[in-house]
Amino acid sequence: MRAAVSDIIGGLRLVDHDSLTDATRLQLERVRASSETLARLLEEGLAMVLGEDDFAATHPANLQIARFLYDIEMRWSGRASEKGLEFRVTRAEDVPHVLTLDRIALERVLSNLLSNAMKYTDDGTVSLDVRMAPSGALLLSVADQGPGFSDAALTRLFEYEGRPDGTAKPGHGLGMHISKHMTGRLGGRIAVENRPDGGALVTLELPPDTWTIAATEAMAELPDLSRTKVLVAEDNPTNQTIIAHMLSKMGAEFEIAHDGVEALHWLEREDFDLALIDIEMPRLGGIEVMRTLRANGRIHSDMPIIAVTAYVLRANRDAIYAAGADAILAKPLAGIDTFGQTIAQVLGRTAEPQEQFLATEETAEFDRECFDRLIDIAGPAASCELMERLNADLRKTERGLVAALADGDRAAIRAETHVLIALAGAVGAARLQALAQVLNTTAHRREAIDLSTLGHDALTQLDWLIRFVSQERTRMGDTA
Repeated sequence: MRAAVSDIIGGLRLVDHDSLTDATRLQLERVRASSETLARLLEEGLAMVLGEDDFAATHPANLQIARFLYDIEMRWSGRASEKGLEFRVTRAEDVPHVLTLDRIALERVLSNLLSNAMKYTDDGTVSLDVRMAPSGALLLSVADQGPGFSDAALTRLFEYEGRPDGTAKPGHGLGMHISKHMTGRLGGRIAVENRPDGGALVTLELPPDTWTIAATEAMAELPDLSRTKVLVAEDNPTNQTIIAHMLSKMGAEFEIAHDGVEALHWLEREDFDLALIDIEMPRLGGIEVMRTLRANGRIHSDMPIIAVTAYVLRANRDAIYAAGADAILAKPLAGIDTFGQTIAQVLGRTAEPQEQFLATEETAEFDRECFDRLIDIAGPAASCELMERLNADLRKTERGLVAALADGDRAAIRAETHVLIALAGAVGAARLQALAQVLNTTAHRREAIDLSTLGHDALTQLDWLIRFVSQERTRMGDTA
């Protein structure tokens, strides 16, 4: 499912909009906005399958307000047009450009509110207004010109199937019930009222302590690469096309090499400002290409290099950086914003580059309180010894799981994940524990199921935990 949705989004990114009519371009934008929402909901669904609490867990993410509202407008303007309605989106100037909050929960609330507004409005306008309250809260209000809420509806509005009998419109009244739950997940409040001039007004209020202004706000704009020449060394035709499309959007001149040998030939003939080098290529891999370029005396020894790889474990990263990479981008490639930001960083046009795929404490879903309780139980005298043992066990399990996955040895996979389930659970690494459980169960099955994706996800989370434990060992040693 992930692969299918990824192909849809990738295909939409490659469409040449300049050759389309305005109507077709608008429809494609609606499909794109909906497909990206579907991708996020798919990840949410997979998280539920892995045993995460849908309503209690939050997943903060950077949200570019202008693009978010644009996607909302694309998704809902088509439905409004079908009913002969006008859909209007407004945003106050003082609303921050980039916020960090639970995007999926916010989308689900707004989807339910807008769906209700358009369902009950037969003529006129539905609007979404985003503004700041004097208290500093973020306010998102959906207004319509329908009949408003009846007294009976208002008394049961947020109840499960709380819709009153005798309503002419289809539905069961689940939308507002779900919206209430999602509002709680966001840490906000939802208010409902009937407008004096007719229609309903529903306002989602997010207090200032439920969101933050993202630190990446200043980096939202794409870099201007109109005077930059890029070599792209990539053997996969789809990735070649996607990278070429994104570079073209930023105005770069580029050449494509289909393998490492061809990349070196290009560099012998012409000068480049930057190289994007895939690690896994035929004839000559990316590691060998970078080592050759970084050799003393070569013309391109100082040229910035961004490595592109699907292998994101610590040992892989160490080898890539040792070969001469300035930054690493993970496959599948993220959107053009991340792509452009990384290029700008490597070219020295912004702050120091940061890896774009490393698990953070949020994505690793790590319960710090659980970990601290474990340290408290061990006590000051034994905590250092505990960390040493934990570090050794995690690294041993990592080596064993990497080997088992490479060999396709399901018995060994079961044995290593059995240990990993216990270790992850003991320290509060909830997502790693869930992935290890799924991998263990899947390895028990006799069907020909590919374990590589599950294994990759589990090893990425395990890699984060090993780095965290190593940092804690160092901290404890410094304070001892």
